[in-house]
Amino acid sequence: MGQYTAPLRDMQFVLHELLNVETEFKAMPRHAELDADTINSIAEEAAKFAQGVIFPLNQSGDAEGCHHDPVTGDVTAPQGFKAAYQQYIEAGWPALACDPDFGGQGLPEVVNNVLYEMLNSANQSWTMYPGLTHGAYAALHVHGTPEQKALYLPKIISGHWTGTMCLTEAHCGTDLGLLRTKAEPNGDGSFAITGQKIFISAGEHDLAENIVHLVLARLPDAPAGTKGISLFLVPKFVPNTDGSLGTRNGVKCGSIEHKMGIHGNATCVINLDSASGWLVGEANKGLNAMFVMMNGARLGVGMQSLGLAEVAYQNSLAYAKDRIQMRSLTGPKAKDKPADPIIVHPDVRRMLLTQKAYTEAARAFTYWSGLQLDKEHNHPDAAVARDAADLMALLTPVVKGFITENAYISTTLGMQVLGGHGYIREWGMEQFVRDARINMIYEGTNGIQALDLLGRKVLGDMGAKLMKFGKLITDLVKAEQGNEAMKEFIGPLAEVGLDVQKVTMEIGQKAIKNADEVGAASVAYLHLVGHMVYAYFWARMAKVAVEKLAAGTSEPDFYSAKLFTARFYFAKLLPETGCYLKEIRAGAEPLMAMDAALF
Repeated sequence: MGQYTAPLRDMQFVLHELLNVETEFKAMPRHAELDADTINSIAEEAAKFAQGVIFPLNQSGDAEGCHHDPVTGDVTAPQGFKAAYQQYIEAGWPALACDPDFGGQGLPEVVNNVLYEMLNSANQSWTMYPGLTHGAYAALHVHGTPEQKALYLPKIISGHWTGTMCLTEAHCGTDLGLLRTKAEPNGDGSFAITGQKIFISAGEHDLAENIVHLVLARLPDAPAGTKGISLFLVPKFVPNTDGSLGTRNGVKCGSIEHKMGIHGNATCVINLDSASGWLVGEANKGLNAMFVMMNGARLGVGMQSLGLAEVAYQNSLAYAKDRIQMRSLTGPKAKDKPADPIIVHPDVRRMLLTQKAYTEAARAFTYWSGLQLDKEHNHPDAAVARDAADLMALLTPVVKGFITENAYISTTLGMQVLGGHGYIREWGMEQFVRDARINMIYEGTNGIQALDLLGRKVLGDMGAKLMKFGKLITDLVKAEQGNEAMKEFIGPLAEVGLDVQKVTMEIGQKAIKNADEVGAASVAYLHLVGHMVYAYFWARMAKVAVEKLAAGTSEPDFYSAKLFTARFYFAKLLPETGCYLKEIRAGAEPLMAMDAALF
């Protein structure tokens, strides 16, 4: 079934040595008293739960899947999932980063990211149940009425109620302007919601006593398109004013999808038959409210992929050190054995180092993203909060798109390292590949993320947000000029930063004449920017390692590994940007010239 050990030392490196979160928190009154020891203790307890409780359920949950009763619509999660969830809520994990005014613990988002990396490594299917709930909490916390918050948030934060996001319909996924679900006023402040939603993750299950669906629907007089969408709160059981469960609502699971991966999570068709719902936020402005949850979900998908990449790497590394096949090209290395461990072979090292480089960069990027969210919501300096918000708006599609692409590469490389055993279920690696594949599709396909990045986030404001990230690169490059030990990292980082700046201007000029130029360039552009981001974080990680080694650290192997991995990234992976630049500059013509009838 494979193995998983939480990479606590690597997590501590990112939190305390790369990001210096304790210092960052001192500038935020809400988190000023939080210290490194407390954060580390939380991570250690989370590791025990992830390793000991939900990882053992990952493979069995995949094999068993969920069970749907077509008569009642009830769904039962795989064996052990409900008991694990009960342990989860009893330990207070759902409340970790939630508002203390409603029963939360008020800890930073970056700490929550640490928890969710481990949960996703251990069992992505199980983690989707509480993970989506956190998004529902965020949407209601921002856009709910005081009455809605008072009634729903304590139950959601405690974990006794879970939440979903109901957007997709059979005829519309990304194009939400086409949705048909109706909301008719009941005359008492509630609405009768009628329609069908598909692909609803954790849409029905037996883990919690109630499920709160956040549903997009149209009012009778709604304008056409996305300007006529409203958001409604539709509980499975309509709660009484004291929070106890009332009558069963007109919302039912019609079926569950039979999927390639994430078998342990119930992906439901949800039928709404005059279900009672309550408006969240303003009428016809539902997307504004739902985007809080959608953006949170996109960051969450990045965390899912980081988790899977990490566990896949751990298992392929263990196999490569143990499996003996052939001799090293430069002569026997394990002379006491009939063959050498496959880790001596250059191509196996290429695969392992690719996994390691992508995983550690993703950890730095996602934890940094969590810190930006903390600054956006809690920093007393309005300018700092605004910059953090702009950086997150810019890079959310990169977190979702670039990390998921590379995590899928990483899991497939893990399978390749195991060879034929990687293709066999009992080893567990093929499940990581299957589970990772959905992350490139849901919460907005990666093609949509690329369009969002280039069209809305970069060209939409004439590159203003992009320049804010560019300044981070420029500041680092200036600070390390003349530092010979950093030259091999700073030079390529400066170069890719300039490349992004130049090619962005080129695309903008072309797009004035032909909007298809944006669509043609967007995916390659997302990968180009993604590599720029990873190069920035690898340069920063290399800087920490260089300084620690120069100072005579007690962990020379740990920091040497960081330095070697940084060198691999800059030498073997960052050069991909040259291909992306050529692809972008080839323009739309090779894609759009051929008539559709000729395909």
